[in-house]
Amino acid sequence: MSLLRISLPIEPLTADAFAPYGDVIEVTGRARNFSINEGFAQRYHDLARIDVAAGAGQPIVSIFRAKPRSLPMRLHMLERHPLGSQAFMPLSPLPFLVVVAQAGPVPQLNQMRCFQTADCQGVNYARGTWHHPLIALKARCDFLVIDRSGDMQDENCDEYALDSASVWIE
Repeated sequence: MSLLRISLPIEPLTADAFAPYGDVIEVTGRARNFSINEGFAQRYHDLARIDVAAGAGQPIVSIFRAKPRSLPMRLHMLERHPLGSQAFMPLSPLPFLVVVAQAGPVPQLNQMRCFQTADCQGVNYARGTWHHPLIALKARCDFLVIDRSGDMQDENCDEYALDSASVWIE
């Protein structure tokens, strides 16, 4: 059996490039911000659209610990969360990779993209966006994760095996 081979170039993560897949969480001049706490802090306000209310879902905050991976790396699966968004903010200034494909019944593999974060950037995957699980690069990395919790009967994680394609980050 011949596999379709796709090689994903690594692009810098920018808010404009990532907009079809969700939000980039970062402190920039684009963010609405204002002084708080008697001027001793600056609030960068409403940086991501947290979308977890479907099916009586509730927001939860977790920490995920990701082991570093080496490149080149073959991808074996993608996942999506049809009932809510999922935000990842690294707790250390380490870059990580973000692999995405637009929402739909199945991922369009020829339209997948791979982004590398800059220091202190996070992402919020929009509901239904196909994405690869965390790809830490240089060292173990902890992430603050905001996502959806709900009735255990909810089906909020679909997986798509990449059996018919050979998708690589190189």
